[in-house]
Amino acid sequence: MAAAQVSPPPPPPPPPPLYLGFDFSTQQLKVLVIDGNLNVLHQDNVQFDSELSDFRTQGGVHIHSDRLTVTSPVLMWVKALDLLLDKMKRAGFDFSRVRALSGSGQQHGSVYWKRGASETLNQLSPDQDLFQQLQVCVFSVSDSPVWMDSSSSQQCLDLQAAVGGALRLAEITGSRAYERFTGNQICKLRQTRPDAYQDTERISLVSSFAASLFLGDYAAIDYSDGSGMNLLDIRTRSWSEVCLKATAPHLDQLLGAPLPSTSVLGPVSSYFVHRYGFSETCRVVAFTGDNPASLAGMRLQQGDIAVSLGTSDTVFLWIQQPRPALEGHVFCNPVDWQAYMALLCFKNGSLTRERIRNECAGGSWEVFSAALRNTPLGNNGNIGFYFDTMEITPPAVGVYRFDGDDNEVSSLSSQVEVRALVEGQFLSRRLHAESLGYSIIPGTRVLATGGASCNTEILQVLSDVFNAPVYTIDLSNSACLGAAYRALHGLVAESGVSFFDVLKTAPEPQLVATPHPTAPQVQTHTHTGISEISQRVKDGNRERKEKSTD
Repeated sequence: MAAAQVSPPPPPPPPPPLYLGFDFSTQQLKVLVIDGNLNVLHQDNVQFDSELSDFRTQGGVHIHSDRLTVTSPVLMWVKALDLLLDKMKRAGFDFSRVRALSGSGQQHGSVYWKRGASETLNQLSPDQDLFQQLQVCVFSVSDSPVWMDSSSSQQCLDLQAAVGGALRLAEITGSRAYERFTGNQICKLRQTRPDAYQDTERISLVSSFAASLFLGDYAAIDYSDGSGMNLLDIRTRSWSEVCLKATAPHLDQLLGAPLPSTSVLGPVSSYFVHRYGFSETCRVVAFTGDNPASLAGMRLQQGDIAVSLGTSDTVFLWIQQPRPALEGHVFCNPVDWQAYMALLCFKNGSLTRERIRNECAGGSWEVFSAALRNTPLGNNGNIGFYFDTMEITPPAVGVYRFDGDDNEVSSLSSQVEVRALVEGQFLSRRLHAESLGYSIIPGTRVLATGGASCNTEILQVLSDVFNAPVYTIDLSNSACLGAAYRALHGLVAESGVSFFDVLKTAPEPQLVATPHPTAPQVQTHTHTGISEISQRVKDGNRERKEKSTD
């Protein structure tokens, strides 16, 4: 009788795929790895100042003698990528499991590829690192202008004049002209360094530059990051002819056609396959700006608002029908091509709250919080606007206090002043958000992050002012996390699967505050007069400036 044959054991299942998110930020390059269940499996970073000290940056940048020009070395970003991937390789990371990657870059930075650079990108040798191969004759400008640069004021004025004014430019591109925006930086370069401009074959944003390294070819600028250039028509999602014409000749050829933020650009370059062991099937999903990537990392949905309470307060909005204005920015939404996102930045955030804490609460957050608990919602009509430094939104400086009859007063009692500050800050955030097209709808959530998000009483005021529940969320790596989420979503986006369907298993934010039942009535009354008071603040600031120049 023949012995029964024993079947060999089935081969073990292949390890689950991974998704990489990179963030080329101002001070460091970060990477975050997730699996298909959205678990974060690995994180690493390269600090520019300390780990790449040969580039002699401070805070990741070079501040030039005029104090207006601020740049970063392009090759520093290249060398950082070499260093980061080598770190991962030494740690035993299995690049063959990576199914898709995406990334983000600091918004408004621009990279100028020299004529012939595409051939170098296409023929990278896996025997040498990127820095060795790209340090010679690849970039026509060695130091890239970045978001901190404010040296293109004249170009901003010229662009606005060419299109019919600041508001008209905002209606087209989502923002009035800003010195840091890429179109104005390109115009300045063309005027001040014509030889470098003539020798440029392609212009990238930091995000599309980083994607180009992985792609081994020029990567398209995505709609969302392209919205921060003063060049993209945010409604047609194509370059604005009038803006291009006002900026530089044949600029559309240097920029290439923009693409949806969910686009799969192609397979990873063979360079990464042979040098690091990436799979040939690994896909590169379009990179975007750090702010749009953060919106993806926060998983903001229609009607949501995110408020980052830090040194500066930043407000992120998901909006359907934008109303671009002279203050704030409207971008194309990075995860839903039919929607938009808006961004507002307020300089006078936590430092102003700390000053009032010191002056009115003896330096104690407990006393500060008690003042919020012991004063009524609406503060009996007392309100304050505190601009210790020149504010961005609105452009004003100084302290403005108003009593319950809307009369400007020189002082308020300590407890009343604490609430006047906090309610005034959040009412201003809401007012400017609504001016850009934001509206509170059923299901609206406020996602709070940043240092002040640990203060329950401050978050209660935030909830009451917006008449919406407040949740807290850890956004320490939101851009990186958003990039990894977008890599995962990019593979299925063309088949109609939504971003939120992909992220169903992501951890939920924590509910920390709900609006008081009387909040709608109190805030409706307060909100009625806040626009008028805000206009008086602007007028008062203008009068002060005029007097100071007399």
